[in-house]
Amino acid sequence: MGEGKGSKGGCCGWFLVLIVAAAIVAGLVVAFRSKFHHSDKPEPVPGPPGAIVTKYSDALKLAMQFFDIQKSGKLEDNKISWRGDSALKDGSEAKLDLSKGLYDAGDHMKFGFPMAFTATVLSWAILEYGDQMAATKQLQPAQENLKWITDYLVNAHPKDNVLYIQVGDPDLDHKCWERPEDMTEKRPLTQSSDATYSSTLLKHAKQLFDFADTHRGSYSENLPEVATYYNSTGYGDELLWAASWLYHATKDNTYLEYVNDNGKEFADYGSPTWFSWDNKLAGTQVLLSRVNLFASKDVSSSANSGLLKYRLTAEAVMCGLLPKSPTATSSRTDGGLVWVSEWNALQHPVAAAFLAVVYSDYMLSSRTARVSCSGHSYKPSDLRKFALSQADYVLGDNPMKMSFLVGYGDKYPQFVHHRGASIPANAKTGCEDGFQWLNSTKPNPNVAVGALVGGPFLNETFIDDRNNSMQTEPTTYNSALVVGLLSGLVTTSSVVASFT
Repeated sequence: MGEGKGSKGGCCGWFLVLIVAAAIVAGLVVAFRSKFHHSDKPEPVPGPPGAIVTKYSDALKLAMQFFDIQKSGKLEDNKISWRGDSALKDGSEAKLDLSKGLYDAGDHMKFGFPMAFTATVLSWAILEYGDQMAATKQLQPAQENLKWITDYLVNAHPKDNVLYIQVGDPDLDHKCWERPEDMTEKRPLTQSSDATYSSTLLKHAKQLFDFADTHRGSYSENLPEVATYYNSTGYGDELLWAASWLYHATKDNTYLEYVNDNGKEFADYGSPTWFSWDNKLAGTQVLLSRVNLFASKDVSSSANSGLLKYRLTAEAVMCGLLPKSPTATSSRTDGGLVWVSEWNALQHPVAAAFLAVVYSDYMLSSRTARVSCSGHSYKPSDLRKFALSQADYVLGDNPMKMSFLVGYGDKYPQFVHHRGASIPANAKTGCEDGFQWLNSTKPNPNVAVGALVGGPFLNETFIDDRNNSMQTEPTTYNSALVVGLLSGLVTTSSVVASFT
């Protein structure tokens, strides 16, 4: 796969495997309010990628490496010295090859729901910022990492109405502390009743969307064993998210009609939410704003009327992020980090910053000068400034003077909650005796380069302890979000040419 603009079109169908999980599950609501308005002279339209910002380029190259660390299966061109082949028999009990995919976090589970979110966000980043990735030689690694996930997700959908959503038993998995290469415990399956490759993905996406829409419900209600780890709080947001992507892939207006018809029930217009693996509404609103901003002439007036509701809510999301906005969230640390959850605190600010930089680029490219927040106007550059503040906090501009991206800067977490990183590659340990490495007082012998850990507490303290999984455990979906954010900041953007 090449690194030029043409290759981005070839991978355009890849994002559609979000539906493998995204069309099955759920959402969480946090409110702010605002209204739409734009005026005055718009800021200049961005051109081709300009000068590379070194710190973001360096951070992007590191963040991309964590996907290699998380790979399951027979590794190809392995660049991680302490990783090897693992989970080669995954799926064999169903006569399937489910050996690929990514381990979810510091454990060895393959959860389909958050993995699909990882694939979607990584795809979105490629579609919007592939030219910038190419400028930093990260486009090909991004595409290859994405295909490693989509190969797995396609194999997990062997029949129209059969989807394997999980590999491994989380209870058994968490009783062990071992390298993935040394796993011997059972890994049961959990089932829920180039251009050619893109076509294959699109076929699976359409089938899975129809399956999910016909059999509506939260997957964690039907499969309660997963609720402890990734509890779904709804499913409507995933249906809207999936239909939005299918519209972008196919230009089939029935999917646009779907988001408008079902928006009355699921969109929660006017009530902004936090973007995450569990709630895709904010992402859906930003994605549909693209249609309203760039392609309104191609859709009916009634469809545009519905799209405007999504766009107004997307702008309310943006107003909640801008620190000086009348509707700005007060949920921030003293150092300026948006702070929503004690567990994996960095997920929400990085996700919000990614949406902010994308929306700011949509505004620039569509010549939309302003977004209005309760009568106060803000420019695209204000959104970008917010995104920069969150990225810089992650990279060390914070009261702790610590980078939360492992390997970046002089000070970063040394006791990452990650089995493979914590155990020497030549150690001979089994399931239970490996806990000596979890409890070791020595830093990890292997550096989980590019891992974005959970992050600080609200009072901006961070306890670098391997047993403190709340703060020191990385996740692959965090990695997709930070890759998207850094790709948007690494240089000036030219988003419209890549995805219209």
